[in-house]
Amino acid sequence: MTVVSLATVPRYDSTRASESDGQAVVVGAGMAGLLAARVLADGFDEVTVVDRDPLPDDPVARRGVPQSRHVHVMLTAAQSTLDDLLTGYGEELLAADGLLVDAARDVNFFIEGDYLADGPRRIPQYCATRRLYEWIARRLVADIDGVELRPSCLFTEYLADDAATVVDGVEIRNDAGDVEKLTADLVVDATGRTSRTPTWLETHDYAPPPVDEVFIDLAYSTTLVERPADDRRSFVVTPSSSCPRGAGMLPVEGGRWLVTLFGVHGEYPPADPAGFVEFAATLPVPDPHRLLDEHRWTAADVVHYRFPTNVRRRYEDLDRFPEGLVVVGDAIASFNPIYAQGMSVAALESLLLYDVLASGGRDDAGRRFFDRSEAVVDAAWNMAVGSDFQFPRTAGPRPRGTALTGRYLARLARRAHADGVLRDAFFRVMMMEEHPVTLFRPGVAWRVLGPAGGALTPS
Repeated sequence: MTVVSLATVPRYDSTRASESDGQAVVVGAGMAGLLAARVLADGFDEVTVVDRDPLPDDPVARRGVPQSRHVHVMLTAAQSTLDDLLTGYGEELLAADGLLVDAARDVNFFIEGDYLADGPRRIPQYCATRRLYEWIARRLVADIDGVELRPSCLFTEYLADDAATVVDGVEIRNDAGDVEKLTADLVVDATGRTSRTPTWLETHDYAPPPVDEVFIDLAYSTTLVERPADDRRSFVVTPSSSCPRGAGMLPVEGGRWLVTLFGVHGEYPPADPAGFVEFAATLPVPDPHRLLDEHRWTAADVVHYRFPTNVRRRYEDLDRFPEGLVVVGDAIASFNPIYAQGMSVAALESLLLYDVLASGGRDDAGRRFFDRSEAVVDAAWNMAVGSDFQFPRTAGPRPRGTALTGRYLARLARRAHADGVLRDAFFRVMMMEEHPVTLFRPGVAWRVLGPAGGALTPS
């Protein structure tokens, strides 16, 4: 299988679009849908994005993204792709009071019993709330010629030919309650975990995609606290088998920290302020509790969210799939959100969708896209569920080599407490800039497996 990461995926080149005609419809206006619409705008005269939610003119949380009030880390793969696809994205984000920090030094990352050493190379990273990330993207996509956003429109059905071999549009119920039929040369399902495409396939005599589910029983709770203007630190506390609780604290717009506490397999953080603080005090480092104790809370409440399972729909295994339909984002795979992979997987998938259409046209686009995107999903899936299997109660299909890889990565993390080069290698994989295979290259492996303090690569 091709090794795919930001370092190897074909980068965006607007001159490669092979066609520029017809209509496309994207169902879902989250990050996956917006990025799909952006690349489709180069190959179609009209791109319509429909979403059941209102799409307000301000960066507010919306019902269709129930986890939007919690910490969202933008990894390098998403950040670089957004900057490539949406001219001015970074400038707009910073103008709206988002931050640009150095993930090599500003992110205090606790894993395997201690914080990692600072890295030797700068890793620029945007920091903001999820609603601000998405709002900036939505505004820039809406400004593209030929793109129309249709809020408050409920997707009800795919339109197809009598034999259901070609999907040629969607049926929606618009904000006035009227039924509309939108014809399209290509439809993209970006509706997330609740995607109805598998049911539609089964109803129309196709095999639905095989599904992998890995039970993790995650819950997390979030609030906001005041942050001094010159304090740009983030804190990440990873859970372990001995302490299945963790935290993420991100500097965001408005001079605040977004503070999320989480736990797996029944270790649920409370949704009341007193219980939230008590939970923070049980973590293996004092920083989350100290931050909550020393800084004024700016949120009126603590919000709570549950995530029971990682879900992967293996569309790449299907022998038959209708023309005119592609599935992207969480509708293919939904990962444990503590690893922050969702936006980056969607971003890399958008680049692959563009490459599929630019290099081979629209014929059999769905199956060709699934074949290409399998490698992106594999890398993220193996990292996420591989880490989840450190907990004895995690249940589901275990990726091959999980136990051995887990022991190696645990040793790498322990060595990275004092070795900034290992932190750098680990972070660039975690940020989906590099593929996990790079952690097994000789120079990295020597630092992990060689004698303590053996920082030099053997000759």
